[in-house]
Amino acid sequence: MAYMTGFADEAAADLDGQIRATKALGWQNIEARKIGGKMIHDLSAAEFDAVYGRLQDAGVTINCFGSAIANWGKQITDPFDSSLAECRRAIPMMKKLGTKLVRIMSFAVLKGRGPEDQMEAERFKRVRELQKLFGDEGLIPVHENCMNYGGMGWTYTLRLIENVPGLKLVFDTGNPLSSTDHTKNPPVEGQSSWEFYSHVKEHVAYIHIKDGRKDPATGKVVWGWCGEGDGDVAKIVGDMLAGGYDGGISIEPHMKVVHHDAEVAAAENAKYANYVEYGRRMMKIVEAAR
Repeated sequence: MAYMTGFADEAAADLDGQIRATKALGWQNIEARKIGGKMIHDLSAAEFDAVYGRLQDAGVTINCFGSAIANWGKQITDPFDSSLAECRRAIPMMKKLGTKLVRIMSFAVLKGRGPEDQMEAERFKRVRELQKLFGDEGLIPVHENCMNYGGMGWTYTLRLIENVPGLKLVFDTGNPLSSTDHTKNPPVEGQSSWEFYSHVKEHVAYIHIKDGRKDPATGKVVWGWCGEGDGDVAKIVGDMLAGGYDGGISIEPHMKVVHHDAEVAAAENAKYANYVEYGRRMMKIVEAAR
């Protein structure tokens, strides 16, 4: 049966707050990204040991590392070293925690270059190496359709799949709304979440939940409650569950805090309350789909 989880750093910066929000929802899982302001794979050995102990005491599991490996902050023209280092730091942490999934990406889109001039061969080579490093340890990297090569459109994700045998996906329902659709000629702003999902769903092993609508005045997506935007959340989740999906459903509200946008910020109590309410609303959507 599918289980609930989420990016609990959107509920609280510190681990105790993240655990408290998780337990308030009746959940047992956290998708770990930042703890105490640091990416989980960047914690020192002492910091990680403290995190491990606190999680063990609380009976809370890290089901996925929401890592920065090969993400939108890294250029394909730069050396591969930083992503490899993150990978090698993450592996022993994941094994100690019993975490099987790790979110990866396929490097930032090269600005000033067309969609067919994105150094595909080098991207495929690097993602294959990441796949092997994790796979050799019995771990599962899942590629997210975010601000990276694979997020340029469903055809680009499928090219990754074709060139990285065995690669699995984490599908984010909200990311298409704020991404340029390079499957169209000429490219257009905004993708269809359902269209993207419907082409890649057989490879989806995990799901992130965001939702929102584009503000016609600014052209920017305003993130809102799950099921109330254009992310086709209920339709996608319903289709996955109807197909027997038994993986994680991970909330990432983006309403009070956004990992990559310092302009979106709120008081700790507002972040906590928003995360818990978002989780409750998402559970209702899941229940209605079952």
